Amino acid sequence: MVSPLVLSKPVTFVTGNAKKLEEVKAILGHSVPFQSLKLDLPELQGEPEEISKEKARLAANEVKGPVLVEDTCLCFNALGGLPGPYIKWFLQKIGHEGLNNLLKAYDDKSAYALCAFSVALGPNSEPLTFIGKTEGKIVPPRGPPDFGWDPIFQPDGFEQTYAEMLKEEKNRISHRSKALELVKSHFATANYVFQTD
Repeated sequence: MVSPLVLSKPVTFVTGNAKKLEEVKAILGHSVPFQSLKLDLPELQGEPEEISKEKARLAANEVKGPVLVEDTCLCFNALGGLPGPYIKWFLQKIGHEGLNNLLKAYDDKSAYALCAFSVALGPNSEPLTFIGKTEGKIVPPRGPPDFGWDPIFQPDGFEQTYAEMLKEEKNRISHRSKALELVKSHFATANYVFQTD
């Protein structure tokens, strides 16, 4: 029998985004003991999985314990996957309308939302990454504009954008929920024991 891996404290989910934290709490429930912390990590470039892994390494070194980090992308097929991991900056600079304008010259409005969660059990630990992906299309903004690019992403098989959906519905089908289901599954089968004071 494999002996359990004792972790000295709960997993630290690194985010400064209150809406993201709310979604992660709703999806994970009590399946993974975690706390949240805002850390100023450098903005990395590259492929989503590598960005997520490197963020986990940096965060684990700073926190000196187990961490969970996320990198989220919105990828336009007509643009070869861009803006991808740079969606946050595109959204800040050009807004929902500008993102729609990027696709004006293209018939292909298809896109996918991708979420990469990485878990590092501590400093010098190789991060594990879990990917969730939801196919959809880019539409003119609909719904409350209070959570990133949700108003312009309409998942395949639905008539509503992420922003128009009930939270529970979005949390069942989103890229984030798909990745977090894999995180939950990992924690359910890994032999981790959390030390409590």
